[in-house]
Amino acid sequence: MSRFSGQVSNSKQKPRTGVLVTNLGSPGEPTPGALRRYLAEFLSDPRVVEIPRLVWLIILHGIILRVRPAKSAKLYQSIWTEQGAPLVVITQKQKDKIAARLTEQYGDDVLVDFAMRYGKPSIASALQKFQQAGVDNIIVLPLYPQYAGPTTGSTFDAVTAEVKRWRWVPSLHFLSSYHDNPGYIDALANTVREHIAAHGKPDKLVLSYHGMPKAFQEWGDPYYDFCDKTTQLLVAELGLGQDDYLMTFQSRFGKAEWLQPYTDVTLESLPEKGDKHIAIMSPAFSADCLETLEELESENREIFMEAGGEKYHYIAALNDRDDHIEMLTGLVNPLITKR
Repeated sequence: MSRFSGQVSNSKQKPRTGVLVTNLGSPGEPTPGALRRYLAEFLSDPRVVEIPRLVWLIILHGIILRVRPAKSAKLYQSIWTEQGAPLVVITQKQKDKIAARLTEQYGDDVLVDFAMRYGKPSIASALQKFQQAGVDNIIVLPLYPQYAGPTTGSTFDAVTAEVKRWRWVPSLHFLSSYHDNPGYIDALANTVREHIAAHGKPDKLVLSYHGMPKAFQEWGDPYYDFCDKTTQLLVAELGLGQDDYLMTFQSRFGKAEWLQPYTDVTLESLPEKGDKHIAIMSPAFSADCLETLEELESENREIFMEAGGEKYHYIAALNDRDDHIEMLTGLVNPLITKR
């Protein structure tokens, strides 16, 4: 039997559009065993770690996967919910709200599903559902506002790895970035305005983006530039001055230099400069997850307060807010095949 699978669209069958919403992923449960499987998949991706393959695999399996799963499991346990991993739960809510809006417009002509780049539900399984449903137009929406090779680029790899096995390849639209989308900027600005109305204006608004090895930028990854563009558009929308905000980068890993300034180092230095009331948010995350709920909300709060800070507020990710869902729906709407 040929390795190429799939049915050619029946000319009598009504064509359909499939919208696939994707995010990074989470372990199936907050245990060392589940973390070991998740980290093995994640850290084996050459888009994520770009060092000589054999050297890295020895480090990964000989050291990291022996030590890190137990530590990471404790962190996940601190944010786990009855429904499961926050990132997966929130992404499903986002998918459901996008689906509801598109169903109002297109009925059953549009199918919406979600998948994770690592872990479950997998991108391959979601695409296979579209294939079985006779979808002839696929729209992939990675929920990474700023393109980066280890996130958006890796998602593209997973999509093409599945679709290239199909006998008949449908139309495929891949949305690689929305870092400067007006609706996205407006939604971010709304969260800041709402926060200030409730808690007052902070001494500093800290915009903390997920980190990346500096070498990736030097090799041509546009992530830093896209983060900077988002920052400039957001502070302009809010009417902030140069002294009102900071752009930083969090979640670095290993000994290599990453994009700077580092979030934790910056937070530790702020109180002695007189900035003792801060609000922090991460425009790079479309849904709250370990890096926001544990790292920003808890770990970095402790760093700031121990350094002499007085007020520390984390502004939640956009999650399933209505303005966020409206923006995401607007991204895919022009690509849906009209009936």
